[in-house]
Amino acid sequence: MAVVEVGRELIKGGDIETCRQFHWEAGRKALSRNPVRQTQTCLSQRSQKPRAIRLQQPLLTKRVRETHQTRNLSCNHQHHHRPNLVFLSNHSEKPAEEEDAAPGEGSQTSEQSSLFVVKPESATATKGKDITFVAKVDSSTLTRKPVMKWLKGKWLDLSSKAGKHLQFKESYDRNTKIYTYEMRIIKAVDGDAGGYRCEVTAKDKCDSCTFEVSVQAAQEDQQDNILEAFKRSGDGDEDAGELDFSVLLKKRKEKKLEEPKEEVDVWEILKNAKPCDYEKIAFQYGITDLRGMLKRLKKMKAESKKSDAFLTKLDPAYSVDKGKKIQLTVEVADPTAEVKWLKNGQEIKPSAKYVFESVGNKRTLTINKCNLSDDAAYECVIGEEKCFTEVFVKEPPVTITKLLDDVHTVVGEKVEFEVEVSEEGANVKWMKDGVELNRETAGSKYRFKKDGKRHILIITEATKEDIGMYYAFTNGGESKAELEVEDKELEVLQSIADLTVKAAEQAVFKCEVSDEKVTGKWFKDGVEVQPSDRIKIAHIGRTHKLTIDDVIPSDAGDYTFVPDGYAFSLSAKLNFLEIKIEYVPREEPPKILLDTGSSGNKNVITVVAGNKLCFDVEVTGEPAPVVCWMKGDQMVSEAEGRVRVETMKTVSSFVIEGAERGDEGFYTITVTNPVGEDKAELFVKIVDVPNAPDNVKCTSVGEDSAFITWEPPSFDGGVPVKGYLMERKKVGSSRWTKLNFDVYESTTYEAKKMIEGVLYEMRVFAVNGIGISQPSASSKPFMPIAPTSEPTRLTVEDVTDSSCVLKWRPPEKIGAGGIDGYIIEYCTEGSDQWVQANEEPVEKNQYGIKGLPTGEKMLFRVFAVNIAGRSRPATLSQAVTIREIVENPKIRVPRNLRSKLIKAVGEKVNLVIPFQGKPRPVVTWFKDGALMEDKTVGTRTSGVDSILFIRSAERRHSGTYTLSVQIEDMSDSANIEIQIVEKPGPPINVHVTDVWGFNAALEWKPPKDDGNCEIVGYTIQKCDMKTKEWFTVYEHNRRLSCTVSDLVMGNEYSFRVFSENFCGLSDDPGNSKNTAVIAKTGLLHQPKPYKEKDMSRSPKFTAPLVDRSVIAGYTAAISCAVRGNPKPKIIWMKNNITIEGDPKFLMQNNQGVLTLNIRKTSLFDGGRYSCRAVNDLGVDEVECKLEVRVLQEKVEETKK
Repeated sequence: MAVVEVGRELIKGGDIETCRQFHWEAGRKALSRNPVRQTQTCLSQRSQKPRAIRLQQPLLTKRVRETHQTRNLSCNHQHHHRPNLVFLSNHSEKPAEEEDAAPGEGSQTSEQSSLFVVKPESATATKGKDITFVAKVDSSTLTRKPVMKWLKGKWLDLSSKAGKHLQFKESYDRNTKIYTYEMRIIKAVDGDAGGYRCEVTAKDKCDSCTFEVSVQAAQEDQQDNILEAFKRSGDGDEDAGELDFSVLLKKRKEKKLEEPKEEVDVWEILKNAKPCDYEKIAFQYGITDLRGMLKRLKKMKAESKKSDAFLTKLDPAYSVDKGKKIQLTVEVADPTAEVKWLKNGQEIKPSAKYVFESVGNKRTLTINKCNLSDDAAYECVIGEEKCFTEVFVKEPPVTITKLLDDVHTVVGEKVEFEVEVSEEGANVKWMKDGVELNRETAGSKYRFKKDGKRHILIITEATKEDIGMYYAFTNGGESKAELEVEDKELEVLQSIADLTVKAAEQAVFKCEVSDEKVTGKWFKDGVEVQPSDRIKIAHIGRTHKLTIDDVIPSDAGDYTFVPDGYAFSLSAKLNFLEIKIEYVPREEPPKILLDTGSSGNKNVITVVAGNKLCFDVEVTGEPAPVVCWMKGDQMVSEAEGRVRVETMKTVSSFVIEGAERGDEGFYTITVTNPVGEDKAELFVKIVDVPNAPDNVKCTSVGEDSAFITWEPPSFDGGVPVKGYLMERKKVGSSRWTKLNFDVYESTTYEAKKMIEGVLYEMRVFAVNGIGISQPSASSKPFMPIAPTSEPTRLTVEDVTDSSCVLKWRPPEKIGAGGIDGYIIEYCTEGSDQWVQANEEPVEKNQYGIKGLPTGEKMLFRVFAVNIAGRSRPATLSQAVTIREIVENPKIRVPRNLRSKLIKAVGEKVNLVIPFQGKPRPVVTWFKDGALMEDKTVGTRTSGVDSILFIRSAERRHSGTYTLSVQIEDMSDSANIEIQIVEKPGPPINVHVTDVWGFNAALEWKPPKDDGNCEIVGYTIQKCDMKTKEWFTVYEHNRRLSCTVSDLVMGNEYSFRVFSENFCGLSDDPGNSKNTAVIAKTGLLHQPKPYKEKDMSRSPKFTAPLVDRSVIAGYTAAISCAVRGNPKPKIIWMKNNITIEGDPKFLMQNNQGVLTLNIRKTSLFDGGRYSCRAVNDLGVDEVECKLEVRVLQEKVEETKK
């Protein structure tokens, strides 16, 4: 493939933006000149920004070919090939001979197997072209759908490589029951050559076949000199010199094959030539754009220089799968060099997504969890040098895991097409007969629904216009289904009947159809009937009624009802009976003729909730009686409604549309005329499915079973409950499993065949003669588990005259249910009447049983309890005799109490002294040999230890404490010595005994109060009478005297002494009664007169303001430092305007360090800031530039 050298130079130079613009302009101009290629080009432009490096073929060549190369292409030699441009995606099509080739015409043939109808044949692919392999499988003899695998070599499954280079397609013909599988290689490369195998499996059947793929280079019909395309695209204006690739897209006539000529590298010739020869060389090789050539040649020479900063640069491009991480690594010459990473020209900051690493000379940028926003151009910058690359993020193909199903429906019904894909959140494109369906163009007719991996296309009301083929497309597959819509048949539930009526009577034609939405018209003798005061037309639900009051002879004729939209009609005839008789008024009392079909005194009508009740009551009487229906005190109206009365001359109909529970009750019908009155009462009973059962719970579980109980429904629907249906499911699953298909009558059920350790839920349905109730609320989750094994190492810890303490270890096998506690039982030896010692399970592994008979031999056993019940019992090997065991008393003094215990005044004293002995010994405390009666000292004694505690110790609590334990005539005792101490008093009689030279001798006497412990030393301090500051001279001095040296001549000193014991130094010192004066030796100092220095100076900034770049939304601060005397006045300005009274700005001055804080910066805070310092001696000023920028991520979110 011949490609202009300039493309390589753009990429080598790292100018990504120029390369992109170059790509876009070249593609645009090429399409404007050759519209035939527009369709293919548009398919390649999947994103808004053009791509310069996203290529499957080699990007650029270094040399300009002057001749065509001759290749013997056996299958493609007669076809014309257009050159593949480096900046346009070329979706080449397979030659017609290759597409139309019948299976079996290839170089490899094999016999038809039991599964394959058509096998893929070996073929030769043209480099850069597409090629498709087809396999067909007959599924007429298979019980399930076959599974196809495409393999390369022996084991490489190609399904994991599906994407832009490899595409797989599957289709099914319902008539022939043949599956067609296709594998398409997009833009074949040399690596696609090799052996392939396809395998098909279906339950116990399998078949496979192999085929070979070879790849050969394409025969390219090039120009004699590719540099002819290197010409100006403009007319000599400022932009002249841009490259025009449009000539490369024009069709060329086929030329005769010539012998290959020597390749000429024009750029090498130009590099080595003198500038005076450039025009000659350009003319020789047909270069017309001399200015553009010189620009490019200059840039190439600049790029040929070796980089001083980078040892290894970034690759031209990187590719990474979506969700993975990628590392961009460069090697720098200076190990201490600082690098910057840029994305689309914006600097990248370190974060969890972008990680910077620096190891030796290597600098690495790691991008974690790549997404489509990371598909961009990246730069690595060191000083003035930089290197470029581009990262491409590949999305894995989304395949269709569940295909569409054909739908056959009728007009007006809801239609759903459902497809399931391999990844949640994937985009699915819906099409109908080649036209895309989306939310903008579909309107309210189509709805699109996503549920995880499921994508659903919903047609609300199907019409004949919706008939066609529907497609679902993903980037890795497609599926189609056919929709057939037929007219909805209208069913006649009640037809109209012929009527014969007399004059002044009422004629009613009534019919009922299956669709309550259907309207219609009434005709008489072919003429549409119009409603009037005497003629009424009604449409209630599915019933259509024509009523004619006071019939006259002209009303006789043929009446027809014609439903709208249906090609049929219902007809009946109205006969007028004219009787001429002499009218003699007759009177007859009214009478109600009821026929409810029930026995007994009560007239009961039973109707299922939701159904229609129409009860006709025949009424007689002359003159015609007046009918009145009542429910309690309310009259049932004759107006049109859900509960109404329809009255004719001799029949009164009571109608309830969609019966509800509230309609149940007693109804009274009363008929009245001038002669008399009649009344009847009937009861309307509404029956329904029962309510859901209540309080479903698990009472006990086993290893693989559980007992479930529930309460009957609160309302049985008016019909006795026949039984129940049960369902269960695992917690977290949405699939319920039926446990019984026959009605189960009890309210306790044992569910079996469950998995131990898995949480389950149960629900129950109630069943009566009407139907099945709604499901009950799910039970609390329960887990089938087995009881634990028995507790281990059951032993007797202690025995008294009436109690026994047992101790044991947990069971070896606990299981998934854990342990809720333990149950302890006991009985007398020789008896089998076991008594439970504890009402609730105990969690500890020890328990004391009280109230046992003295002297009896008792047996004990322990059960482990969990939700599954009790385990097997742990028992003792022999009976235990309940009697006291005598044990000598013994006090075990802790090690820290065997020596004197010293505590400071105010501290707590808490002594725990354990002892042993049986039966429980008598404990007594003594202090200094006398029974302890001090109420500030407390004691508390249990069966195993005694505690002595003092809340706040005092010195009077010091002494020897004796603990005595006694059992009958046996006893033991222990002494504990406690000493309570505090800080000592000050030393007394501190005085200076002698002074000589620079020394002074001190003496003192011990303090009167030593704090109840030994004095361990003294601390001596001195004080110069001028400064009055004390300095320590000696610490821990054990003598009652000392000598203080290194005193200053001419000074007078005072001294003080602190005493020290175990608690520390005394609070007050002992001060010396006299002082020590160090006499002078006669020296006299004559100080020079002090001359005050003038510190006045004009303001001067010692630290200037520095330009800053900050992120919008954060607080920014700019600082400088100034000095001057007198203290200068500080003025802050923005763009030469003084900043005053604005709470957004906070100005601080700390010892000449000036700071201006700007809260929550925005783009409007950018500009030039200056600080001016002014005093009486002068003025000084500094300034800086503040730039406020917005993060790239926030800009992208704002645009979205």
